[in-house]
Amino acid sequence: MNKKSVVSTKNAPSAIGPYSQAIRAGDLLFVSGQIPIDPSTGKLIDDVTIQAQTRRVMENLIAIVNASGGLAENIVRTTVFLRNIDDFADMNAIYGEYFKTEPPARSTIQAARLPRDVAIEIDCIAVI
Repeated sequence: MNKKSVVSTKNAPSAIGPYSQAIRAGDLLFVSGQIPIDPSTGKLIDDVTIQAQTRRVMENLIAIVNASGGLAENIVRTTVFLRNIDDFADMNAIYGEYFKTEPPARSTIQAARLPRDVAIEIDCIAVI
């Protein structure tokens, strides 16, 4: 049986609660939900647009996947939580920049409220 191991990097925000940035179990990497926190400051980014928040979240996710030896192409599943589903098209345009071919499976959900009142949170699963 494969053991689990914690994956963490300074290139993504530190966990702000009792959880890990990611857990690797065998060939699978489970990345915790990321919000638009700048890892260099530990604070939310100043730009409140869905485009900027989506870009920061994707950069955080990919930094964690990279820390485990993977690339964006290794991501097989994402869940996108939006504060407002009307932001879907703008989020999708930025999200699509990170997955030009063979994008992962995805669910997108409107959430009543997200941590720190951000507009977006995304988690993912990757095969490393």
